Amino acid sequence: MVLLMNFLTVVFKALTLPLQLIEAIGLYQWYKGFFALLMSKMSVSYNAKMNDKKRDLFSTLTEFKKPSEPLTILELGCGSGTNFKFYPPGCKVICTDPNHHFKKYLEKSISENSHLSFERFVVASGEDMGLIEDESVDAVVATLVLCSVQNTPRTIQEAHRMLKPGGAFYFMEHVVAEPSSWTYFFQHVLQPMWYYFGDGCDLTRATWNDLEAAGFSELKLRHIEAPLSFLLKPHIVGYAIK
Repeated sequence: MVLLMNFLTVVFKALTLPLQLIEAIGLYQWYKGFFALLMSKMSVSYNAKMNDKKRDLFSTLTEFKKPSEPLTILELGCGSGTNFKFYPPGCKVICTDPNHHFKKYLEKSISENSHLSFERFVVASGEDMGLIEDESVDAVVATLVLCSVQNTPRTIQEAHRMLKPGGAFYFMEHVVAEPSSWTYFFQHVLQPMWYYFGDGCDLTRATWNDLEAAGFSELKLRHIEAPLSFLLKPHIVGYAIK
C-alpha cells in the first residue's frame, strides 16, 4: 500500500508540472481572486455543517475577557468573515489575511455583524504579524488556516506572541488521517494537485504535534470526524492557553 501510494503521488506530482510552471512565472496570482470568491461561497456550506461545533468552541471566548475591557479577538486568515456570527456581542475584532481579494467579501460580513466592533483589516501572512503588538489581544482564532501557512510552528508562535498572558489560541483545522486508512492514502496521493486548487492547502499535516510543542501552559484539543468530504473529515478542534 505504501509503495502504491508513493508511486501514485509521484504520478500526480508530474501532472502538476504545468501548474508549477505557472506558479514559477508568477501567473498563479490571478487564481487568488477566484479562490477568494470560491471560498466565500464554500464557507457558507462549511458553517452550516459545522455550526454546532463552532458554537460549542467559541462559547468559551468570554472566559478570556479582562474586567472592564472589551474582548479583543484577532482572527488569522479571516477570509470572508464566516466566524463573526459566533463571537460574543461587544467584541473588538482585528481581521488579517494574506489574500487582499477577501476584503470585499469581508466588508459584507462586517456589515451583517453589528454586534461586533471591527478595528482593522491587515494584509499579512500568519508567519509575520509584525504589525500587531506583543501581548495585545485576548484571543487569536484560526479556522482552516494552519493547513495552508508555509510555516505552521512559526504561525503558532506568532499567535502566542500576540496573546496577552492568560489569553487563548482557538483552532479548528482539518488534519492528516490515521496512517492505516484509505483517507490517509488518498490525502497523500492527491496532495500535489490539491495544493494548487486549494491555494497552498496541505491535506497531510499533523498539526496537533505543532500545537503540543508550542509551549502553551494548557492545551485543550480534541480529534473529531467532521461531516465533510472524506479527505477533510479528520479535524482537530480546541484552544491553547498562554
